[in-house]
Amino acid sequence: MKTLGVIGGMGPVATVAFLERLQALTPATRDEDHIRVLADIHPRIPNRHTEPEAAGEEIGWIAVRLAAMGTEVLAMPCNTAHAHADRIRAAGVPFIDMIAETVKVVADAGGRRVGVLATPGGEALYVAALTAAGMTPVVLEGQDRAAFMSAIFGVKGGEAERSRAEIIRLARALETAGADHLIGGCTEVPLLLKAEDVSAPLTDSAEVLAAACVAACA
Repeated sequence: MKTLGVIGGMGPVATVAFLERLQALTPATRDEDHIRVLADIHPRIPNRHTEPEAAGEEIGWIAVRLAAMGTEVLAMPCNTAHAHADRIRAAGVPFIDMIAETVKVVADAGGRRVGVLATPGGEALYVAALTAAGMTPVVLEGQDRAAFMSAIFGVKGGEAERSRAEIIRLARALETAGADHLIGGCTEVPLLLKAEDVSAPLTDSAEVLAAACVAACA
């Protein structure tokens, strides 16, 4: 069984939720059946939205440090920070690409017009990946883009109930715009939005990443 390195802390609640998914998806009957995880939950990584270059540099160093500690597979439960995937790969350890894995799952499920719930940076990555895979991205427009970010920062600030109602509204707006499938493309989204809240199938990128980690490390 391979050792998994997790670049976390973006944000801390989402990272802990990812680790819980990882544990739940591992087919284990005893402690020894679980994956060894080296996790750097580093909430002081520079802001991915306002300081992308500094964030990328720090993320790259975290990958190097995890590799030096014995990590054999790397993962990062933050969609936006996948803009710095090349810096992680430079550590010389296989890296599971959350964006690519999620798009593959959606394609296999028959998605055609795919609604993306993500930050501007994460949205750009998904738009490119979905388009390359032959699907049509459906994204939030106008004031709804700012409303999404407000809801995500609300989760980080402990206002989950207010944020949940807003994320449900925004997901349904994407359905109204023609989305036949939805991606929770920010790791805070699954903390707020459940499959039963929407009509279209919902793919949780954090769940996809956890399943891919189990497959890669088992």
